[in-house]
Amino acid sequence: MSVYILPVLLLVLLVICAVKRVKVYDCFLGGAKDGLSLVKSVFPYIAAIFVCVGLFRESGAADWLSGVLQKPLSYLGVPAEITQLMLLVPMSGGGAIALLEDIIARYGVDSYVARCAAVISGASETVFYISAIYLSACKAKKLRYAVPVALFCTLLGTVVACALCRVM
Repeated sequence: MSVYILPVLLLVLLVICAVKRVKVYDCFLGGAKDGLSLVKSVFPYIAAIFVCVGLFRESGAADWLSGVLQKPLSYLGVPAEITQLMLLVPMSGGGAIALLEDIIARYGVDSYVARCAAVISGASETVFYISAIYLSACKAKKLRYAVPVALFCTLLGTVVACALCRVM
């Protein structure tokens, strides 16, 4: 039944447009034109984020920072095995999924570490990517506390997720 949802919605949309005498093709072209201009304005920010994430991972800074944070985070209940995931999630969704897959393969799907990693990966957002897209789209110049607050919330969410995984 779910196979028919998209075609039915498309058909309903076309019928509504025909009843209201909307020029569908012209609207589509206008939307595509607006989308391309948005991509043009946002692309430099996306490219910068990807370059920074690549440099962070390839330079060894991610491994070093992960090693430094393992001990303090262990006091908060975050397993040492997921500190690198915790650092990667705000930067790269694809990289976080790859690291999650590695954690699950290494520790098993039902382990505490894998459950924590899955919850963190599933419930967190790529803070830097999203802030680059949205804040550049609305042309925000003064970010002030937006990114630090989002990163703090990610840390807090990680601690709460690990506490919930420990209880359940």
